[in-house]
This record gives sequence, C-alpha cells and structure tokens, in this order.
Amino acid sequence: MADPLGHGDTLRDASATAIRRAVTALGRRRRPDGHWVFPLEADATIPADYVLLQHYLDRIDAPLQARIGIYLRRIQADSGGWPMHPGGRFDLSVSVKAYFALKAIGDAADAPHMVRARAAILAHGGAERANTFARIQLALFGAIPWHGIPAMPVEIMLLPERFVFSLWRVAYWSRTFIAPLVVLQALRPRARNPRGVDIAEIFCTPPERIRDWNPGPSRSPWSAVFKRLDALLKRAEPLPRRRLRDRAVARAQAFVEARLNGEDGLGAIYPPMAYTMMMFDALGYPADHPQVTTAWDALTRLVVEQGEEAYCQPCVSPVWDTCWAALAMAEADAAGLGEAGPEIAAACTWLAERQITAVFGDWSVVRPGVPPGGWAFQYRNDHYPDVDDTAVAGLLLHRHGGLDHAQAVERARLWIVGMQSRNGGWGAFDADNDLDILNHIPFADHGALLDPPTVDVTARCVAFLAELDHPEDRPVVARALAYLRAEQEPDGSWFGRWGTNHVYGTWSALVALRAAGLPPNDPAMRRAADWLLTIQQPDGGWGEDPSSYEAGQYRPHDGSLASQTAWAMLGLLAAGRSSEPALDRAAALLVRTQTEAGWAETGFNAVGFPRVLYLHYHGYPMYFPLLALSAFHRLRGERAAERFAWFGEADAGV
Repeated sequence: MADPLGHGDTLRDASATAIRRAVTALGRRRRPDGHWVFPLEADATIPADYVLLQHYLDRIDAPLQARIGIYLRRIQADSGGWPMHPGGRFDLSVSVKAYFALKAIGDAADAPHMVRARAAILAHGGAERANTFARIQLALFGAIPWHGIPAMPVEIMLLPERFVFSLWRVAYWSRTFIAPLVVLQALRPRARNPRGVDIAEIFCTPPERIRDWNPGPSRSPWSAVFKRLDALLKRAEPLPRRRLRDRAVARAQAFVEARLNGEDGLGAIYPPMAYTMMMFDALGYPADHPQVTTAWDALTRLVVEQGEEAYCQPCVSPVWDTCWAALAMAEADAAGLGEAGPEIAAACTWLAERQITAVFGDWSVVRPGVPPGGWAFQYRNDHYPDVDDTAVAGLLLHRHGGLDHAQAVERARLWIVGMQSRNGGWGAFDADNDLDILNHIPFADHGALLDPPTVDVTARCVAFLAELDHPEDRPVVARALAYLRAEQEPDGSWFGRWGTNHVYGTWSALVALRAAGLPPNDPAMRRAADWLLTIQQPDGGWGEDPSSYEAGQYRPHDGSLASQTAWAMLGLLAAGRSSEPALDRAAALLVRTQTEAGWAETGFNAVGFPRVLYLHYHGYPMYFPLLALSAFHRLRGERAAERFAWFGEADAGV
C-alpha cells in the first residue's frame, strides 16, 4: 500500500500497528468474567428524570445530584436550552425537564444559565407545549392538572389480546411503561417534593387557564378522531366504576410484579423502572418492601460517575457490547495481529450462560408455538429477548463457540425463524408489531409506540441464517431479501432504525446481501456502494448527523466519526470494493486519530427512538474501528484468499 500518512510507513504497516494497539485497549476493558460493557449515554432527559424521581420519593442523594447538575450544565447548548443530541436543535421537552431538575438540585431561577434556559423555553411555547412524557412528569408534581395529559384508562389492562388498543399491540418498551403508568393515572398521586420546587415561571399560560393541551396540527385524519375520543374519555373519568378499576389496577400490578426482573428492573430500561417505583409508592408499599428495595437498586445501577460529573443511563448494553467486541478481536486474530482465542472463548461461555431458554416472554403471545432461545440486550431481561442481539450472539457462537455451543446456536436459529414478520422482515422484540394506527393516538406523540420490522435487524438475521445455511431456512432468507430490496432508498442507501442512520442501515444491508451470496455487481449492492462513496467526507471518513432522522434523509455530521467510518468501510468491503482508494483514505484517518485508549467520539452514534431519544454508545469507537481495520488489513494482504470472518468469502473487488 502507498503512504497516505506522510511519515514513511506504508498504510499496511501503520494499520497493523493500529490494530495491535486497539486489541490491547479493548482487552483492557474486558471484565474478569469475560464480558464487555461500556457506558450508554442519552441526552439530558434521563439524568433529569432521575433527579426528579429522587424528589418525588424524597430519596434525595444531594452529593450525587450535585454531580448530575454539573453534567446538565455542561451539556446546555448555546440556545439556552438542551438538544436531543450534541449539536442538535433546541428541544422543548428535554429543556423543560433539565430546567426542572436543575431547579430541584438547587440552582437559583435568576442564575444566568437558568435565565437563558427559561427564555428559550418561553420562546418555544412554554412548558405547556412539551410532549406527553414531559407533561406526565409535570402532572406527577402537581405542576399541571391530570387532564393536561392524554387519557390512558387503567382499564386497558383488561382488554383482550386481539383488541385494537390491547397492551399486546404495542412494543415491549411501551408495554412495560404503560402498565405502571396507567396505575399512576388512575390513582393520581402527588410527588413528596420536600423542597417545594415549582416551575410556574416556564409556562406562557397558567396551567389552570389552558383548555386545549394538544393544539398542534393532526398528523393524519386518525389523529383528529383520536383527539375527540381522548376528550370523551376525560369526560367519562369521574363516572363511578370502582370495581372495574380495582380489577384493572390489580391486573397492572400483577403484570409488573411478574416481570420485575430482579436487579435489572422492569424491562431493564429506565422509564418503566422509574414508573414502577412510583406505582409501588402510590399503592402504599413500604420503602423496605423487598420489591421496592430491589427496584430501587436496579435504578441506582444505571448511574455512571465520571470524575466530578454523573449521569443516569437509559439502560446497559453488555450482551451487545460483548458480541461486537469479541467479533472485532476475532477479526484481528484472523488478520494475524491478535491472540485473543482465550478471551473470545470466555466471551462465548459468558454469553451462553445468558441465553433465555425457559421463559416464554411477551413475544410468545403472538408466536405461541416458537420455543425460546434468544438473548436480551442487557444482563437480564428474560421476558424481552432482542432479535438483533440474538442474531449476533448466535453468529459469534457458531463461529467461535465450537460444538460446546451448537445447541445454543440451534435454539437461536429456531427462535429467529419463528420471529419473522409477515412482510419478511424482523422487528427488535416482537413479530408483526406494526399496527400504525396506534401511533396516532394523543399519547403517542413521540411516534414510537410500535416495533415494526427494520432493515438493520433484518440484515443481522439474514447474515446469521445465511451462514448457517439450513435448507429449510432458504425460503425465510428469500423473503427477508425481498424485504431488504423493497426497503432500499432511491439514492441507494437503507434507513437504519437502531443506529445513525443511513450509513448504519446501508452497512448492515450490504453485509446481509453479501452473506446471502449476492455478487458485487448486483444492482442493489452496486447502488449502495456508490452511495457510500458519494458521502465520504473530505478527511477520508464518514459521519452522519442524528438530524437525518428528523429530515427524513441523510445529513452529514460536522466531521467524521470513527464508528461510522468503520461501518462504511465494512459496507464497501462487503460490496466487493476492497480496492477502492476511498478505503485507503478511511484507514489512514483511523490510524491518524487513534489514541492509546481507542478512538474519541463525542457525536451520538445511535438512536433509541427517532426524534425522541438519541444515544451515544461509548463502546462503538472501541470495537467497530478495530473490526473494520482488521478486515481491511486482511483483504489487502496475503490472507485475502482466506475466509473473511465477518461476512463470507473475500474477493479481489470489482
């Protein structure tokens, strides 16, 4: 290879050095029992909610809150408010929560940063125009009346599975926060709020004078219909129905308690865990009740303390991190630049112990005949295994687990085949969870009530099943390939639901098409690879901004990101473009920007819910660049004719 680095070393030598450094850095982050886990950071919303939960329950940890306050002040934007991701536009709902939390921590309303925040909030319509989840928080503190949030009668807990508004029609994350939340809406408790914190100053109109809490334009004719239904439900709220309501509350309570999930919490994600704590409190559970103490411990485990700052994670990602870290280490080994065999074996053993084989989770309501065999995203979340994690874990165990883990791979295969949706794709946690009409009810102003099939999850399933190549699975793969072809965007890219965004989706789809045996000259692969080349940044890397979700099309990030550069490299390699000069420039960038600890990445690289919650996986710049550099090094070297560990046979390019 030539010397694009400008210091005499060939790119091949320099990339080999970078790979060895990355292997060492990643190896240092491995836990003693064989797994990896990295921080998972969101915006100001989750840390602010955690502060307010402590005030709601009067469990205030003042030193910790002071450190969260430092974090919240640091990420305040020049606009005066808080965005959903660094560099993003002002977001009213995030800003309302952050302001409320800082005031609860003790920041004076006349402090300069609070004055700027208040001015920005008022300029955007005031707290009364925040989204449903922000207004729920306000109602719990008595800052707005309960009729200021959309109606969610607790009686929905009694609806049969096939009913259109049944709990089983919505996504797992919606299910787990709705169950405790509807109890709160029925009981209408009030936060203890021992410091008497109020935020009347960030309302443009006093809440008691507001008549219409959802004045925005309807997203569809259904939105207008549901708005009228919401008004009817609120008028019916005072009607006597004590016996029915008691049954519904008991049903919700039983639903939550059956899925408490020990120290990992309900759904293993922050919102339902927090609502569970408030539900227990509203139902009169004492603070020393075993379920209360376990639920509280689960929440405290989400806190990350870094120096003088602290924040609360939305969840943790050990299974996902472990799978990709081990695959990256394996790719470095295959390139002859690592000796991580024992570490990879330990990761496989750790993963195998966490396969969910005995619990028929919520997914089984729609797929009752499918045996369990998935993995969760978190340490434990047995009712809610994740298709994406299962495909990657199954792939890792198939390649590196040997005969000891053959049964685990087969269980994963059967579960994934059984979870395919009718359109050929896969959702993340449920099958055929795509009743879009539900995204138009007033409560769903976040537009993420459902878990429909997505390109990225489908791509991972195709890669796994295609590599196993069971003859009986070929029709399953064929339907999935048809889905992927149908989902390709006019510009050649694919939308990436769980990672940012078109770069992530395009990389995922290209790997799947290659694994399924499509040639590099297939029109879908050629168009996608050409698209990746058109968006390469001047510095040689790739970077996409989370605002692409809001725009509905690709938007460049201000500078390249190591993780996205790695995805684009892997996509081009999968498309047979291993000889592209663009890959040299990208590899040179990764070599230049590497540090002893890995790669620095401040931009958010993933999404929880588009236009609602964006994420920064701190592990992505640790393992994805290693995976990409190792694959690049291998395909450009003497091992190019050997099996390429991630997506099938190597070729010389087109």
